[in-house]
Amino acid sequence: MLFRLSNVKKSYGGDEILRGVSFQVNPGEKVGLVGRNGAGKTTVFRIVTGSESADSGDVVSMNGLKLGLLDQHVDFGSGETVHTAALSAFKAIHDIEAEMRLLEKQMETDHSEETLHRYADLQIAFEQADGFTYSAHAESILLGLGFEKEDWTLDTAILSGGQKNRLGMARLLLSNADVLLLDEPTNHLDVHAVEWLEEFLFGYDKAYVVISHDRYFLDRTTNRIIEIENGKAVNYKGNYSKFVIERELRREQQQREFENQQSLINKTQAFIRKNLEGQKTKQAKSRRNMLERLERVEAVASEKSGGNFGLKRVERTGGNVLNVEDLAVGYGEKALASKINISLLRGETLGIIGANGTGKTTLLKTLLGEIRELGGVINWGTKVDIGYYSQNLHDLEPRNEVVMELRRVAPMADNGELRSFLARFLFFGEDVFKSVGDLSGGEKGRLSLAKLIYSRKNVLILDEPTNHLDIPAREALEDALAEYDGTIITVSHDRFFLDKIATQILAFEDDGAVDAYPGNYTEYHDWKARAVERVESGKPKIGKPRSRFRPRKLRRRNYPL
Repeated sequence: MLFRLSNVKKSYGGDEILRGVSFQVNPGEKVGLVGRNGAGKTTVFRIVTGSESADSGDVVSMNGLKLGLLDQHVDFGSGETVHTAALSAFKAIHDIEAEMRLLEKQMETDHSEETLHRYADLQIAFEQADGFTYSAHAESILLGLGFEKEDWTLDTAILSGGQKNRLGMARLLLSNADVLLLDEPTNHLDVHAVEWLEEFLFGYDKAYVVISHDRYFLDRTTNRIIEIENGKAVNYKGNYSKFVIERELRREQQQREFENQQSLINKTQAFIRKNLEGQKTKQAKSRRNMLERLERVEAVASEKSGGNFGLKRVERTGGNVLNVEDLAVGYGEKALASKINISLLRGETLGIIGANGTGKTTLLKTLLGEIRELGGVINWGTKVDIGYYSQNLHDLEPRNEVVMELRRVAPMADNGELRSFLARFLFFGEDVFKSVGDLSGGEKGRLSLAKLIYSRKNVLILDEPTNHLDIPAREALEDALAEYDGTIITVSHDRFFLDKIATQILAFEDDGAVDAYPGNYTEYHDWKARAVERVESGKPKIGKPRSRFRPRKLRRRNYPL
């Protein structure tokens, strides 16, 4: 056992966040901690590290437990460079080295047995601490997290927030902690660094607990999921995809037990009311005592926080929705990407991936006619009516109330219909009268999606639609898009999302090349990996499968650990 929480409770200002959380983490376990925003995941980390105390309950740790926490805000010492900050994780080795250098100087004149024994002990300690390889280990992690060699001499004071977080991650991975606590570790990482981190954690022999909205990452790095639900911890074996299946089965069983118990309670209460003052008073009192002692089964919590993104029927487009031939996109004379070719049929979904700055959003703006193409041809099909979701949420008017913002796409709708629709997006009661400018990022994202879906467009162009959504809201959006009978073009870094809805992938490379593939993200990733492997081994290139129409459907991936 590394640490254990037993019946831990925590409230903030009368709002009970944790209502009796209990779970244990053991050596070598790879744990994903999940739950909707505000469920208390980060609070659990704070209690485990001791930065906050529980209101009640017990937190027990192994003697001498070394915790490694990835903070959202990372600080470094004055004058540190990227390289020295990473190496600072090896303070114990540096101390051994320093003492060895001193003893080497001393041994020029001091040949005593005591000095020689001390030096021999330090040599053994240095070797056991991987003193001969730690520098190379640190450098491989810096490279994996996107720090090129020319970056290593940069002063940490001039790093961006994202770079500081990546450097903090490097220092943490080098810390040799007994258990890592990783809070959204994929934030600020590009797809290559995320994949490197997945491989690193896959081979990591110590325990970690990770909080992440990246379900693909959770699938590839965890073998146990703990969900914080209604203030309590529920444990599941397996990765995220297995958890989703097991949670549904558990909820169905729990709901049956709840309904059966409610039936028993209602019948028993009716018997008590009828017989408490009659001939069966003793039996009635006995049953009343039984009800008082009965441990109640809770009803399954409604998935309110996910939202119901039910899409309305849309007008059919022609069969060929979009054809793009040898398109070049960019600004002025500078092309960000070229030789882009797209053939999109009605009902298909094009998923667009690539690093920041490679031209993904520029392509969307070019397709929308906001930016002129630098070359090539764009042909939209017949009866196309485009709706656009911007990751910057620039379509929202901050001075409007929520309900009035929705009315912008449906001026003739009555208030009751608008409020009912907004409730599907988690805007309840007085929430609909909030000012748009006062909403959180997640609330603005939900409102923008509500507007888009209510507008009944038959082609949706989505720029990072899951960015501001928690996992339940993402899953609800995916389920809705899987049933949507229009056509979708979406830029997304959410690989799980793309696995569930994409029928084609368009991958933007750093050198301006663009790769098209008929399939979802995992199929593209596996094909790309095989292609790279064949090139490196000198074998002939492999072709892509023929494009084929496939309706969107839910897909689950299991990665054994």
